[in-house]
Amino acid sequence: MNFCKKTTIIIAIALLSVNIGFAREGNDLRTLFLNNQARICGINIRNFNSKDLNGNEIIDENEESGNFINAIERLDEIKSLGINTLHVLPITPVGKLKALGTAGSVYAIAGFNEINEQLLDRSSDLSPKNQAKKFIDECHKRNIRVIIDLPSCGSYDLFLNRPELFIKDDKQMSIVPSDWTDVRLLNAGNNDKLNEDVMNEHKKFVDLMIELGADGIRADVATIKPSEFWVELTNYARSKDPEFMFLAEASDSWREPPSKYAEFTPYDELLKAGFDGYYGSFFNLKDWNAQDLYEHIKFNNKLLKSYNEPKSAILSFTTHDEVSPVILHGEEFSIMIAWLEAVLPYNPYSIDGFAQGDDYIYPWANKESSYTATDDDILFVHRGKLDIFNFSRRPLLKSEKILDNFKAAYKFRAQNEELVTKGEFVPLKTDDEKIFAFCIKGGGEKIIAIGNLDFEKAKKQFSIKLKTDKKSKFEIIHGDDNIKISHRKLSMKLKAGEVKVIKIKN
Repeated sequence: MNFCKKTTIIIAIALLSVNIGFAREGNDLRTLFLNNQARICGINIRNFNSKDLNGNEIIDENEESGNFINAIERLDEIKSLGINTLHVLPITPVGKLKALGTAGSVYAIAGFNEINEQLLDRSSDLSPKNQAKKFIDECHKRNIRVIIDLPSCGSYDLFLNRPELFIKDDKQMSIVPSDWTDVRLLNAGNNDKLNEDVMNEHKKFVDLMIELGADGIRADVATIKPSEFWVELTNYARSKDPEFMFLAEASDSWREPPSKYAEFTPYDELLKAGFDGYYGSFFNLKDWNAQDLYEHIKFNNKLLKSYNEPKSAILSFTTHDEVSPVILHGEEFSIMIAWLEAVLPYNPYSIDGFAQGDDYIYPWANKESSYTATDDDILFVHRGKLDIFNFSRRPLLKSEKILDNFKAAYKFRAQNEELVTKGEFVPLKTDDEKIFAFCIKGGGEKIIAIGNLDFEKAKKQFSIKLKTDKKSKFEIIHGDDNIKISHRKLSMKLKAGEVKVIKIKN
């Protein structure tokens, strides 16, 4: 081999090595999630980075709605928050008949293997799939994984076009589940006989997700399909990508289906059927006492260890289905949630706008609109929840205090990931049912979290007994300076809704 050819090959190999070094080697989301290392944020592309130029909080016809291309502008911000996974609300076409809102709910699916045209940048030369793929590729360049939402029901438009996909009553009419008036109940069959038409549509969805480069699926209301349906679908996906992650929207507090016509598969059977994780009932924190929190952690620790394969959960304190914590109990509740996500041993989850303290109160809510893309001219919205029905503004920064705490909490979790995810959870005794105190311990270190679940009354001086030695070092991670520390006792006051976090090194 002559010198020139040899040099060329060496340079080519070197350049290839550089490219590989900066490239994402492949999907690792399932492993990340099962190790409780996925820090997830839910986003709605339709409003994620919409351009509300006149400040009326709605996207008028001459303004730019959120789309895959302008969404890329916010990815560095997302990464700076400590988030490493995005849960993208549905990107499939939406129904426009019997719709809710002037854009239609993103959960009223009108097709399983196409891209919602509302999410496209009209000035881009890229095809719809390539626009979605570019967004996902840009996420991956920043080491952000992507979960795409799979709606549970079909739109009325889809029912008219494909009636064989749906359950019908005695009069051959479609079924409206619960009060979800804009969707109709799909007929997935039962464990003895699955509906192959519905299964094939879901496999098309999986194929599309893998083609786009998505890392996993979040299954909306997974409980209303039979377990064998999910066994087949998860096996199908993992035959193509073993790291493809499945998250079930399911809770241990869900006890019955939204319709007498619907199947019902409880959370534990869903985990057995192939899902890697579920929601739990963390969204009930707003109504819990300390013992309720302890019991739910213990319940999940036992549940998730009961399967032959690893399983996990998300800390579902705040989702697009939940009213903003700021509305429920003010800034302190959001700050409490952020720090609980930092120290509890499951995957942190928040919805876009939570870190910014958005209350999701829209001045145009439920008023008549002069423009609509559906058959509904009312700007329908759920008060205090992220808008999924209209072309609306991106979430707003309304609290620097919440944002600062969110960043600090997620940074602390990342720095203490081994201790948080593998440490032992130990409740600590207090004399007040509204004060929680627990310890995460392991490897000669402890994290102690103390919080006041009374959002109206402060708690006067109280103490928590400790078992440490004189060589222990205490560091106040979050909380004011009224904490008095000794090697046998912590003494402090707590404001209404306040949380404190302390780290101890032995």
